[in-house]
Amino acid sequence: MSLTLYSYWRSQAAYRVRIALALKGIDVELESIDLLKGDQHSDTYRSLNPGAAVPTLIDGEGPPLVESLAIIEYLDETHSSPPLLPADARLRAHSRAIAQMFAADAHPFIVPRVRKHLATQLGLDQAGVTAWIRHWMDTAGNAVEVMLARDSRTGTFACGDQPTVADLCLVPHFTSAKMLYKCDFDAFPTCKRIFDACMTLEAFSETHPSKQPGYEPGH
Repeated sequence: MSLTLYSYWRSQAAYRVRIALALKGIDVELESIDLLKGDQHSDTYRSLNPGAAVPTLIDGEGPPLVESLAIIEYLDETHSSPPLLPADARLRAHSRAIAQMFAADAHPFIVPRVRKHLATQLGLDQAGVTAWIRHWMDTAGNAVEVMLARDSRTGTFACGDQPTVADLCLVPHFTSAKMLYKCDFDAFPTCKRIFDACMTLEAFSETHPSKQPGYEPGH
């Protein structure tokens, strides 16, 4: 049964799901939704995802699946190998916590609808918007760096020696920070080491934003 993922090359959330699909070896058809051009507001797309965001996953005849962390857990429950959540309950909670520090605490502050509101409703110029974005990206980076650096469970990856949902959120966060907002990645040495380990895996490198439909260098 075919799967379709509505994605956008710049989207951290879509990148998370692309990595999950690749790690599990699941074939998927990609449909690009250009958030900056407003594709997400079309009636057709909003009928799939009323939140007008990406990603959206279509799996067979069932209702669309939305929200990246929910989709990742769905994929983990329906395609168990390799697991993206640790077997140990406490480590599983730790992995989810790291994931949410990126996906729930930082990412919502920098998505296109927020950037647009800052500019059009609050009057921030581009420099102000960029400063806002870097603040929240660095806030999450600092918090996770401290957590990972002092935790004995940190291994090759964020929660041991196999990628988990934590890594699926860490890599897109720092990819955006590097590619789009020129944040100082070297300030987060533990995160950088884990990022580099992840990027040796094709599931992370081959789903990178620069290899997606619609990719525009410098944007």
